[in-house]
Amino acid sequence: MRGTMGKMLIVGHRGAMAHAPENSLEGYELAEQIGVDEIELDVRLSADEELFLLHDATLDRTAGDDSARGLGPAGEMTLAELRSVVLDSGFGVVTLQEMYEATRTVIQLEIKAPETVPYLARYFEAHPEHAARTQLTSFKEEPLRAAMELFPDVPRGIIRHDIAAAEEFEGGWEKLVEHTGASRICVGFEGLTDQHVQAFRDRGLELHLWPMRSLENMREAVRLGADGTTADDPALAMDWLDEAEAASA
Repeated sequence: MRGTMGKMLIVGHRGAMAHAPENSLEGYELAEQIGVDEIELDVRLSADEELFLLHDATLDRTAGDDSARGLGPAGEMTLAELRSVVLDSGFGVVTLQEMYEATRTVIQLEIKAPETVPYLARYFEAHPEHAARTQLTSFKEEPLRAAMELFPDVPRGIIRHDIAAAEEFEGGWEKLVEHTGASRICVGFEGLTDQHVQAFRDRGLELHLWPMRSLENMREAVRLGADGTTADDPALAMDWLDEAEAASA
């Protein structure tokens, strides 16, 4: 689905991570101020079965000080432990519920850990207003398959680095889409042809291209008629989109 006035959707990657700490309330707020169509972020499950937001399996890369370093897998920590550390945001992790309560836009929720799926099902049952503005995505096909069975009304998108990786699934990208019940395919630019795009269109799939890192990327996305794209710097991506669309008019 395209954004306002038929424009390509601009998705803020982990918020607006070019200008604010990733997966932070600050980053999500900035993304909404910029005017993104969706915010992409990553969900995991703590040792005491609480849903929280973090891209990596550990806290090390996003640590703000030594309190968040060398602690091992974040999924083996309790929420209290995850909240007590200092990340580059100046705070601990953000919970799923905190994020939803602090945002208003569509959330592109990437499933990093398969064990989150039944907990997401319970969360969305308790918070249907949050489910209604969620787009699930994952590189992992089995969690999407499980989500299709547990909460089928929340749309799903399958992610691959490029079309060649999508073709590695038994039966190719078509079977991958069918297996996950995906309505969106999120792929990199490499190897993507006009024929692929037409085949996606014939199946009614949304095409999201990533990562959006240059004006040249955006020109190609516009040429291909992409429905959306994900950018670390969504404000810059919006400028590129305006320029690329003006040039193609």
